[in-house]
Amino acid sequence: MIPRPPRFSGLTTAEAGAWAEVLVRRQLLHAVVLAPTGQWLVQDRPNKPVRVLASPAEVLALAATIQQRTRSTRPASQ
Repeated sequence: MIPRPPRFSGLTTAEAGAWAEVLVRRQLLHAVVLAPTGQWLVQDRPNKPVRVLASPAEVLALAATIQQRTRSTRPASQ
């Protein structure tokens, strides 16, 4: 596998927004909203409490956790 080059810039709001859109579209999260303060409001399911994420990095960390959880519960392909 070819190693990825190091990042020279921080995570952007656009990157976090793209991941949030995918997570909602795939119904892995109920809602993700960027607040005017730059914080992200995240709700797993309609009846669950809203969590506050402080930065785009936290949104991407959440996406990585969900992706890892999804992959680990998927049946092994043959």
